[in-house]
Amino acid sequence: MRLPCIAALALALGLSACGTGSFGTPASGFDFPQVAQSYVPLHARDWLLTTHDGASVVIAPGIAVTNAHNANMLDPATVIGKLSDYDLLYYRTGKSAVLPTAMPAEGEAVIAYGQGTDGKLRVSRGVVHQFWPAAFGYISDAGPGFSGGPVVDAKTGALLGITYGFEGDPDAKTRLMVAYNMAFVMDRLAVVQGRAAPQ
Repeated sequence: MRLPCIAALALALGLSACGTGSFGTPASGFDFPQVAQSYVPLHARDWLLTTHDGASVVIAPGIAVTNAHNANMLDPATVIGKLSDYDLLYYRTGKSAVLPTAMPAEGEAVIAYGQGTDGKLRVSRGVVHQFWPAAFGYISDAGPGFSGGPVVDAKTGALLGITYGFEGDPDAKTRLMVAYNMAFVMDRLAVVQGRAAPQ
């Protein structure tokens, strides 16, 4: 799927695992303890008994973000709001640990986290490769299950973005994953909460 401009970022790209096999590699834990404190796994089973897995991360005390296409994995009563033009959803959580954020740089080594079809933590290491006005791409073996999950700097653990889609062949060994950068994620949170006007 091509993502030539920010308008294309509104598409939900189906990264919630749905019997497609796990992507990334199994992880026994997080590289940075602070990421573990902010990470929130998502899981649901539909009426066909198909499982869906995704991820989310705390971005403010009591507030987490994930993709809007992960809404079926959340209690609707916890949802603060979602964006109609972008694949982002904000919800209330009992967790309060917040990661420092940073802007990604070309060639930066990153770590992405998600959930496997077995419901266990998965990890994918990659490199930042492309930029859009509100997002960036990183080349890795992430895929379904990484939807809504955090992308962090591999050296510091700083939160760089929220995975939401990919560009290219879904069956390839690696692909260009796409994540909203945190400046955009936080700006949209302010809009959802009514603290700022949409631009």
